[in-house]
Amino acid sequence: MIGPLSAAKSARNEILLLILGFAVLVVVGASSVWIAGRNAVFNAQLAQTSELKSHILLTLSVAQNAETGQRGFLLTNDEGYLTPYETALAAWEPRIRRLAELVGPTGPQHDRASALAAALKIKMDELAETVALQRAGKFSEAHAVVETDRGRDAMLEVRRIVTEMRAYEDDQFAKRSGDAAWGAKLQLAVVIIGLLVAAALAYGAQVIVRRQTRTLKAAQDELSRANAGLEAAVAERTSELTTANDEIQRFAYIVSHDLRAPLVNVMGFTSELDAARRVLKDQIDALIEASPGSVGEEARLAVDEDLPEAIGFIRASTTKMDRLINAILKLSREGRRVVTPESVSIRDVAEQIAATLHQQTQSADAEIVVEPGTPPLVTDRFSIEQIFQNLIENAVKYLDRSRPGRIVVRGRRVGAQVEYMIEDNGRGIDAKDHERVFELFRRAGAQDQPGEGLGLAFVRASVRRLGGVITLTSNPGQGSTFHLTFPAVFRVQSESRAA
Repeated sequence: MIGPLSAAKSARNEILLLILGFAVLVVVGASSVWIAGRNAVFNAQLAQTSELKSHILLTLSVAQNAETGQRGFLLTNDEGYLTPYETALAAWEPRIRRLAELVGPTGPQHDRASALAAALKIKMDELAETVALQRAGKFSEAHAVVETDRGRDAMLEVRRIVTEMRAYEDDQFAKRSGDAAWGAKLQLAVVIIGLLVAAALAYGAQVIVRRQTRTLKAAQDELSRANAGLEAAVAERTSELTTANDEIQRFAYIVSHDLRAPLVNVMGFTSELDAARRVLKDQIDALIEASPGSVGEEARLAVDEDLPEAIGFIRASTTKMDRLINAILKLSREGRRVVTPESVSIRDVAEQIAATLHQQTQSADAEIVVEPGTPPLVTDRFSIEQIFQNLIENAVKYLDRSRPGRIVVRGRRVGAQVEYMIEDNGRGIDAKDHERVFELFRRAGAQDQPGEGLGLAFVRASVRRLGGVITLTSNPGQGSTFHLTFPAVFRVQSESRAA
């Protein structure tokens, strides 16, 4: 019998796990939203810095193009050379206005932008004066204006200011890139910590379920030794066991369901992190193209290799955890399903399964044989089909490919019970693992086939729910035989005793 102190302790553990699960959900979700917001700000700042650097260069190119057109015209007196000058003449004021918008109303870049506008105006005025004199045929006066060095000094000032502004923006870009990289690492750390905590919660739930299962088994043994004539005591004990089992099923369902919420958040924010990485990569690529050598190799490798690799690891881990949660939910739902006994032909069930696996067996050079005389059973059809489906599929999965495979299903009636055997000539299982393979998340032998270690745990739980027993005999290299024993006629009231 489960003592009140033990029950209270188990209840406290369950509540603590639920509270911890919700806390992890809140922390991971809130921190991921905060970090995603910071990354968005960093990305916007990086984009603005890239645009500003590009616009500074365009402003410089306006002055250079204007000067190029003016020189060509002064040297040749050919109006055709004035095309760059006229284009620059129309563009320099809009460039200056846009530059002022990008640098903002205050700060060192605002002061530099104002100085750049003044120097550029001096240069453009000098160019306009020389062009006008040249067009008027006053060639000597135009050349005299050039020789005053007013335009040269203005151009030197423009280049100096442009150099200072670009250097300042390079410093800002490096600082913001560092901040963005730090934010990405922080988000990665939060995601990994969230996954680890979620895995720890899943493991804790598993430990509690297994501990409760052992407690229930001990209580069942105690009931089997009790006086069969004490019907009232048996009914009371059975009721307690059923309630405890229901609580375990509910707990497994709630924990598995709640673990999915932070997992979905982790998946979503991983996608956002990847999107932010792509934006950062595009901007760095554009910066490298515009100004080779301005981005360090370490920063480029972090964006091109380190972050994609880390994101790939996170996605692989979340996918595996999602499969585990789905398996736990399936096991929990099966425990709450209503059992409906009916007459079931096990031979027909096995032959239908063999037909569905025909392609796999044919490709593996194997056969599934259902012996005549395999007796029927009065039991829950859905559960018995799932039991045989799992066992026969496992036999096909773990065949020894070095020899033709053979899987045999047979059965016999023994008094009020029916025994079935599923025998194969596959790899076999070491004696030390005969019990281990029925435990949650445990597998034996070479792990070269997909699976999470839940199939046989699900089979044993279903067999027990139908009032049956499953055992295994096997030797490595000689194949395996699963032995199933069920009551010939399952009665619903016996379910609680077998659960």
